[in-house]
Amino acid sequence: MIFGYILVSMALLIVLWLGTGIRRIGSVSVGAPIRQRDGSALLLIDLQSVFWDRGPYSEAAKNTAAAAIFKDVEAARAQNHPVIAVRQEWSIPSTKAVAKLAMKGQAIEGSEGTEVAEVFASLPDHVIVKRVQDAFETGELDALLERLGVGRLRIVGLDFNYCVQKTALAARNRGYDVTVVKDGTLSAAPTEAAEKRMSAAGVIVS
Repeated sequence: MIFGYILVSMALLIVLWLGTGIRRIGSVSVGAPIRQRDGSALLLIDLQSVFWDRGPYSEAAKNTAAAAIFKDVEAARAQNHPVIAVRQEWSIPSTKAVAKLAMKGQAIEGSEGTEVAEVFASLPDHVIVKRVQDAFETGELDALLERLGVGRLRIVGLDFNYCVQKTALAARNRGYDVTVVKDGTLSAAPTEAAEKRMSAAGVIVS
């Protein structure tokens, strides 16, 4: 009987631990409000081999997104705006477990395919790593944007419903002016709900 209670308790603890990982993956951070900054930057979200080369996106959709991304990078270069690539690496124990169970183990820290996809590898001036969908969660992006004097962000990449949305919302929570370039994103599912949520938060979806 006691052994049974122990097993049930352990199972509940595991479920709660995994639940914490799931909540952490999709949460949106708040952060300190930024001061007035005049600079702009382009964020490339999760344009990694494991997602771009092997993700659930059609070649036609990828070609359209790539064209828009290259156009935005060219515009950023012309205006001396930094281009920042953000790579996903699941490294928190609970989120790594969720990734193994529900995401085919993709983008786990140290796994193959977490590098920026070859087609985009030469584009970024800076590369940072995020641990969850929200690129601001670790504080590294906050620090980089402060150092660069950035107050306006343009965002491209994938997936529109997840990492693009959560990063855009986290940026708005801090006071950034945010534009998501829809043609420069990819999504495996309909985007209406995510677009509505971002627009309600003051994100421009163009």
